Amino acid sequence: MYDYRRSSGFGAFVLGGLLGALIGMLFAPRSGKETREMLAERGQDYMDSAMGVYDEGRDKLIEAYSVAKGTTAERAEELKGKVDSFNETLKSKVDEASIVAGAKVEDLSKGASAGIKTGAAAAKTGIDVAAEKTKDALEFVAEKAAAAPVVEAAPEPTS
Repeated sequence: MYDYRRSSGFGAFVLGGLLGALIGMLFAPRSGKETREMLAERGQDYMDSAMGVYDEGRDKLIEAYSVAKGTTAERAEELKGKVDSFNETLKSKVDEASIVAGAKVEDLSKGASAGIKTGAAAAKTGIDVAAEKTKDALEFVAEKAAAAPVVEAAPEPTS
């Protein structure tokens, strides 16, 4: 049996909103052209919103990366200050630890960069899916509008 609680709440919310808006527009007392224009505007609004979410997520990832990199740089400076205070006999061991720390910093920066790329790719996939869903909804409305019977106006009475 299907467990409805395991489905994606946000995805279902967005899909429900889109379907509700689409059905509302189909039954609205507007011409097909007006409905298509409204759907195109809403589709663009959804795309703009998705792009905003994508940009915001990308900015947050970049900011987190910058903070992590800044923290690493600060710690490297602290370590350098401590190395300078040790005597010459211990200096070679501290230098070795610094080289290891530098390699770890490089590994962390590579991992953060990969994380940013993965996040950006996931956001782009989400935008692509939203665009495809919007396109499908617009095509559906266009098909329904084309298939709708044309109502002819009654001739005006002549006096």
